Amino acid sequence: MTQTQLDAVERTALLTAALRAAETRRQNRLYEDPYAERLAGELGPQLLEEVLQVTFPHDSPRIVPSTPDYNAIRTRFFDEFLQQAAQDPAMTQIVLAPCGMDSRAYRLPWPDHIRYFEVDRPVVLEHKATRLAGEQPRVDHRTVAVDLVTNDWETTLQEAGYDPALPSTWLLEGLLYYIPEADTRRMLDRVAAIMAPGSRIGADIVSATALAVPDMRPLLDVFEGWGCPFVFGSDNPVGLFAEHGFTTRAVQPGTGETVRYDRWADPVPAAGQTGVRRFFYVHGERL
Repeated sequence: MTQTQLDAVERTALLTAALRAAETRRQNRLYEDPYAERLAGELGPQLLEEVLQVTFPHDSPRIVPSTPDYNAIRTRFFDEFLQQAAQDPAMTQIVLAPCGMDSRAYRLPWPDHIRYFEVDRPVVLEHKATRLAGEQPRVDHRTVAVDLVTNDWETTLQEAGYDPALPSTWLLEGLLYYIPEADTRRMLDRVAAIMAPGSRIGADIVSATALAVPDMRPLLDVFEGWGCPFVFGSDNPVGLFAEHGFTTRAVQPGTGETVRYDRWADPVPAAGQTGVRRFFYVHGERL
C-alpha cells in the first residue's frame, strides 16, 4: 500500500496529517498528535510545502489566509466538540466521516460507553492501518470502508454496529468543499435521516465568496493543480444545515469560541461585510 495509490482528494488527508505534525512540533501547540508524522509519510510534507509557498511567499506580500492556523484551530475546536459530546452518558456513538488520517481514536481519552466509527474509502483505511500497525485505539473502534457518495453506505455502517435509533455525534471534517452542492445536500439529508433527534453534528465549510475572491486564488490554484479543486461553499452555513434538519452555530477563526486559542492573525471580516472570504466551523444538533 503506497501513497501514490491514493487519489487527489484522498491525498489531502496526508496534508492534514503533515499540518498536525507541524503543529505538534510547536512550543505553543494547540494539541499534540504523536501519530501525525507517520500518517503524513513522505508525501504529506511535500504537499504542505506547496501550500506554505503560496501562504507565506518570500517575494511578495502575504494575501492567502494561514492554512496552518486554520487547521490548528479546526483540530482543537473539533477535539473539544467530540470530547464534550462523549461526556454525555446518552451519547454512545461517534462517527468521523470521512476519517482520513485522523488519530483522535488513538490520541484522545474516551469513556467506556463510546462506540467510535471511522468511515472512509477502503484504500484510505488500508493505508492508515498500515501506518498505524501495532497501535491500539483508546476506544471501541470500528472502521467502515465505504464512499459517502455511494448508494448503500448506511447499510454498511449499521452492519458495523451503528444504531440509528440511538444518539450519535458526527464530524464531517475537511470534506464539504470538495463535493458539488447537489451531492453535499444529498449527503446532509442522508446523514440526518440516520441520526436520532438530539444527535450532534460538526463540520467545516468555506464561504461561497471565498471561492471567488482574488486573495484566495493562489491557494485554490494549488488544490486545483492537485486535481481536487474546491467546488462548494456557503455564505450562510447555518441556513444550509437548517434546510437539512439541523440547528447549528457557525463560528469563524478568531471569533467567538475560537478567540481563546489566540492563534488567528489574519483579518476577521466584520459582521455584514460582503465580498470577503470566510471560513466556518459549524456545530449543532439534529432537530
